[in-house]
Amino acid sequence: MAETPAVPITLEGSAMLHQIFRFNWKAWRALSPAEQQRIGSAAVHKLQDISEGSGEGAHSALYSQLGHKGDLMLIHMRDSVQALNQVELQLAQTELYDYLEQTYSYLSVIELGLYESSAKTYSALAARDIQPHSPEWNSAIQETIDRQAIAMSSRLHPPIPDFTYACFYPMDRKRAEEVNWYLEPMAERQRMMHEHGMIGRRYADHVRQIISGSIGLDDWEWGVDLFSNDPVVFKKLIYEMRFDEVSAKYALFGSFYVGVRVPIDKLTNWLSGSL
Repeated sequence: MAETPAVPITLEGSAMLHQIFRFNWKAWRALSPAEQQRIGSAAVHKLQDISEGSGEGAHSALYSQLGHKGDLMLIHMRDSVQALNQVELQLAQTELYDYLEQTYSYLSVIELGLYESSAKTYSALAARDIQPHSPEWNSAIQETIDRQAIAMSSRLHPPIPDFTYACFYPMDRKRAEEVNWYLEPMAERQRMMHEHGMIGRRYADHVRQIISGSIGLDDWEWGVDLFSNDPVVFKKLIYEMRFDEVSAKYALFGSFYVGVRVPIDKLTNWLSGSL
């Protein structure tokens, strides 16, 4: 029997960029009302162009960031990392950018892990004694990827959910001496991820979740975005998941960033101190 690989098949979709900015309110207040209006209106038009004029699958959303970590959070989805870089360059050309200091950013790609499909595909290939990574193996894996990518297109290239609140945080799986996620057999990881996912499904009516992979792209391994009209749901969902084996034993979490959605055409309201 051919040996089964430890790495599950993954599907990749839209590229994502999170930008956290601190706003220089002191310098902004030193401007005349006319200058504030001119700069704010120009920024609105540019952000609308960026969000609406970049083709199908291009989405950007603006949030008023809570707490000391920043004042504004921008979430961008594009069809490539290059397109995300173009967004950064376009934003940098606005006068409003002179009053923004980027305090954090996160680059990732929407990811779906296919543990169940991987197990079935690997087992079927092993039963036929097809060697991993041989041309026949690679062809079969690509067929699975192509079929699943079509079936899951809406999850790989979603719009940014139109909810009032967003919560973003990066995370890792532990690779310490005592516990190491990557040394667990794939069947065990599949079982734990299934149980983990069942918790999220119970909250499906109240929260939307987007998981993005960032191994090789940023400092953590995954990014998690949660969207809801009730921020308390973030607390309840994540708290319940803390008791789940995959989180309790193997998860490490970065900082949490929570924002209130600001429609782009209301940015000038935010600049004047209201939502």
